[in-house]
Amino acid sequence: MTTTSPIAASDRPRASGAAVRDEPPRRRRFKPGAGRQHHAGPFAYFALAVVGLGSLFPLYWTLVAASRTQDEILDASPPLIPGGNLFNNLQAAWEQAHLGKAIVNTLVVSASITVATLFFCTLAGYAFAKMRFRGRGALMTAVIATLTIPPQLSVVPLFMLMSDIGWGGQLESVIFPTLVSAFGVFFMRQYLIEALPYELIEAGRVDGANNIRIVWSIVLPVARPAMMVLGMLTFVQAWNDFFWPYLALSAENPTLQVALGLLSASYVPDQSIVMAGALISTLPLLVVFVIFGKQIVGGIMAGAVKG
Repeated sequence: MTTTSPIAASDRPRASGAAVRDEPPRRRRFKPGAGRQHHAGPFAYFALAVVGLGSLFPLYWTLVAASRTQDEILDASPPLIPGGNLFNNLQAAWEQAHLGKAIVNTLVVSASITVATLFFCTLAGYAFAKMRFRGRGALMTAVIATLTIPPQLSVVPLFMLMSDIGWGGQLESVIFPTLVSAFGVFFMRQYLIEALPYELIEAGRVDGANNIRIVWSIVLPVARPAMMVLGMLTFVQAWNDFFWPYLALSAENPTLQVALGLLSASYVPDQSIVMAGALISTLPLLVVFVIFGKQIVGGIMAGAVKG
């Protein structure tokens, strides 16, 4: 019994009458070296060091100014090394601006705005990204168009509305006008368009899940990286907001930035005490970033590498 060895496809004779042609070489899908890790050179490390030092210098100068006296700051050659007057200036700023109450008010305002923005913007972004309804494009255009309106134009009618409701000077006048943002809706919509496939939603509906269960079990886990980024941006913006809280709140019930504004509103403000108050207002943001920085960077990278 004889066995025949298999013949490679390239060595098989072609059918009679068929023209023998040389097949062109296939194009490479990836360029040579694609996927390799490129190591940074000395210039890249130097540029990163310069940018890092430039970013940290304002915070360092705030620390230096907060630990010095008014005369030392206004000297022709200002000091570049922290002094020994830091705790005295921190205590003076805390007592003069009533920063304890201001910090509590700012935490309430920032946390309320952040939670509400994440909730409403995620729901709206999911609706605009994956749900079919009449007028979806027109509504999304209207939402984006609100980004072009300067917020200063709405100050007078908004102030009159808050006064008519009876919220003048109260924290509600700062919280409720900013419970949702057009940027947050657009941001979540753009993320969910690419990150949330229709197959997951259809699978949930096949299993008998309603819209609330789909949002809770499917949409929120997928949108978590983007929610971390949006939450951080919203919290920082609410914490540092000055214009509208300065108009809506009173000196007896201020947020942190309003209290710092009142601290520097005297005829000859002590810059060392003002810098001490600014240092106090910056520390909570640094703590938040240190705690949630890893999750925030992970959320940014998850959105960046999504294919």
